[in-house]
Amino acid sequence: DDPSLERHFKGHRDAVTSVDFSLNKKQLASGSMDSCLMIWSMRPQMRAYRFVGHKDAVLCVQFSPSGHLVASGSRDKTVRLWVPSVKGESTVFKAHTGTVRSVHFSSDGQSLVTASDDKTIKVWTVHRQKFLFSLSQHINWVRCAKFSPDGRLIVSASDDKTVKLWDKTSRECIHSFCEHGGFVNHVDFHPSGTCIAAAGTDNTVKVWDVRMNRLLQHYQGNAVVNSLSFHPSGNYLVTASNDSTLKILDLLEGRLLYTLHGHQGPATCVAFSRTGDFFASGGSDEQVMVWKTNFDAADYGDVLKTQKSGTSVDGNHCSQSEMECGVHLKKTKPQDPARNHHHQQQEEETIANTLEHIVGQLDVLTQTVSILEQRLTLTEDKLKECLENQQKIIQNKVN
Repeated sequence: DDPSLERHFKGHRDAVTSVDFSLNKKQLASGSMDSCLMIWSMRPQMRAYRFVGHKDAVLCVQFSPSGHLVASGSRDKTVRLWVPSVKGESTVFKAHTGTVRSVHFSSDGQSLVTASDDKTIKVWTVHRQKFLFSLSQHINWVRCAKFSPDGRLIVSASDDKTVKLWDKTSRECIHSFCEHGGFVNHVDFHPSGTCIAAAGTDNTVKVWDVRMNRLLQHYQGNAVVNSLSFHPSGNYLVTASNDSTLKILDLLEGRLLYTLHGHQGPATCVAFSRTGDFFASGGSDEQVMVWKTNFDAADYGDVLKTQKSGTSVDGNHCSQSEMECGVHLKKTKPQDPARNHHHQQQEEETIANTLEHIVGQLDVLTQTVSILEQRLTLTEDKLKECLENQQKIIQNKVN
């Protein structure tokens, strides 16, 4: 079955720049040149939230892994962290000295990496919103920066026509890929963490192996590629281009599978949901579209299963619940394999869900504390002002 258009969201008043699904697929976030962040509900008849706070175009949005926070970056040089609820409260931090083009959470939700026109990449702690360090070897705007799935590497894409690979611990640039003929708009890690894909203004998508630093695949298109996203199985890649099309590439076969026409004018952003059964796209036509993937489920169901149970490609991935929570569940020896396996799976899921809930609650608490801190600072400032004014009045009377 071909991918099909599932939902159509209208509400932005300018080009859509970025889209991202929450973990449970119940919400979709989008950013726009209209300076707003929108949170759309995937459930019918549920209203969308419009979050206002940025003073200029919102260029990037991303849900935290737990789905309890949304990060956004803007042309106003700030990053905001929002609680995606009715109130739409956010904390703001002055992140860069130039436009913020990219925000990305690490898979444990503890760190945030941002990229900017000030030519730097910055890493922050999410809970304290504290700046940790800068990476600065690019010599032009940095359009995109992402953590690897295990959080050990960072990849960045720039208008200096390079893609750089960084070691998060040593903060060194460990490799530069210089094969792009134009600016590099977008880059992302393959779910296995072993390769990266980059999209450029030279109409190409290139896939590199980051272990051997060699080019694996090269797709030549007819228009500037603005954005790309890997399917969670790692078998497919979706791209968004200036010729208004979305293209789905089959990475195993190394060929173009589908070309989708939906947007009027450039397709600016695209992202698969965390389970891969949907993808969303945004365009300069102010529209957000949600597509049902409709790939043959057998194709990637098995791959996802093996990845979840921890026997993925390079054999050193723990299951998702372990990875996100840092908890290692002991495997018991089954007497009745089928029943025990099912029981064990249920237990693991319950534990994972409980932990995820706790992490989510912590996210919200941290955010609330942060908002309260901001309010306290404002109150302190006001109080200081009042006292200063009082002093002045007293001095004037004395004089």
